Amino acid sequence: MSQRVCYNTAESLATHLLALFSGTAAPAMNVLLFEDEFVSRLYPITTGRPAFSTSCGSFRLLDWVEAIFADQASASVRPHLQALLQSDHRELCRNLQPTETWTLCLNARLVPSRSNLEKIMQLAANPSPLVISPGPQTIAAAIVPTANLSRCSLADCSQVNLALQQFAQNLTSSPAHLDLFDYPHDVIRQNQRIFDENLAFRLSGDRYREIADGVFVSGSVTISDFVVTNTKAGPIVIEDDTAIGPFCFLRGPLYLGPRTRVNEHAAIKDYVSIGHTTKIGGEVESSVIEPFSNKQHHGFLGHSYLGSWINLGAGTCNSDLKNTYGEVKMDYSGDRVPTGMQFIGCIIGDYSKTAINTSVFTGKTIGVCSMVYGFVTTNVPSFTNYARSFGQVTEMSPAVMEATQKRMFARRNVLQRKLDVELLNAMHALTQKERQMAEEPLSL
Repeated sequence: MSQRVCYNTAESLATHLLALFSGTAAPAMNVLLFEDEFVSRLYPITTGRPAFSTSCGSFRLLDWVEAIFADQASASVRPHLQALLQSDHRELCRNLQPTETWTLCLNARLVPSRSNLEKIMQLAANPSPLVISPGPQTIAAAIVPTANLSRCSLADCSQVNLALQQFAQNLTSSPAHLDLFDYPHDVIRQNQRIFDENLAFRLSGDRYREIADGVFVSGSVTISDFVVTNTKAGPIVIEDDTAIGPFCFLRGPLYLGPRTRVNEHAAIKDYVSIGHTTKIGGEVESSVIEPFSNKQHHGFLGHSYLGSWINLGAGTCNSDLKNTYGEVKMDYSGDRVPTGMQFIGCIIGDYSKTAINTSVFTGKTIGVCSMVYGFVTTNVPSFTNYARSFGQVTEMSPAVMEATQKRMFARRNVLQRKLDVELLNAMHALTQKERQMAEEPLSL
């Protein structure tokens, strides 16, 4: 999933983080972001993006790594993301430097929290053989002699994982704890947990100016008349080139990324993290919205995650609370997973769309590249036309999504590349099992 940033004159996030970390010396070692065998459990969030590009609490793990380890970092991702990595994150395609004795390996599923970063910096300050393994076959982080990875091709993340598992066999796991995303709903849970510490970190520099009590802006921001803000529970942070229409209500903690457009009469409140180049309207609560997505009409979005290039039709609403007020259990590939959470809305993969007045039931996932209509009472597989309430569920052709992608990109002045089309086809192949496991047969 292309995450090309379209900031205008705003300084890059990496530059801002470097300023905040001035005086903090990055350890002299290689740094390797790696995707492990459990990254597929995060589908549809990670179907078309590296796990380290997942937004949570207004940051991505990639943001931290690019800022702190700018000239030392490499990445090993799944094969279908190699072209995307080489094009959009070329700086991560470097080989490990054999002159560096140690390599700090970071799981791409690490939660991008300030507390996680501080623990990583402490571990790396005095390098020695180390592994943090919170469960079987899971490595959250490791400090490995670079020689142990010398035979691995970073283009093959399975080789990296095998080398790390072999290294870990000879060590006792450190008692240190690092938070990981294990399932998609963890992004929603962790977003609320880390939001305050991450916003406090953002505001610890001099990039933002306070224009009202607890309201901080960077660059050029347009705020219309009759906008009401409430910052009793946390600050509101607004990035460059953002415009907020009249008669809006904003309640912190809240983060609005660059080039956000908030339409009139919108209500955005409580742990909402919005990526760049988005259009927002209606009511949004405790949700993460990735770049280039639109939810600009009336309707409710709560305790949810939206990928990139999503469009929610007017009147689309989701439920984030069961009528019994009980714990929400999520259905992932046929497994019922208890979340420990009372409030969970929906998780929607990149490129998916909803029609007007679509209603999404509590705790449902919608895969990538799907078109959704009516009542969403079951999980929606990727590449599906879902109109179950009308008796129609059919498979979506990658060719249709290719044409749709081209039109969407053109609207945002983004060029459709060959690798974007190839990624769509790879995503279709990767999600074939979802369509085979659907609760009703698909018309092909």
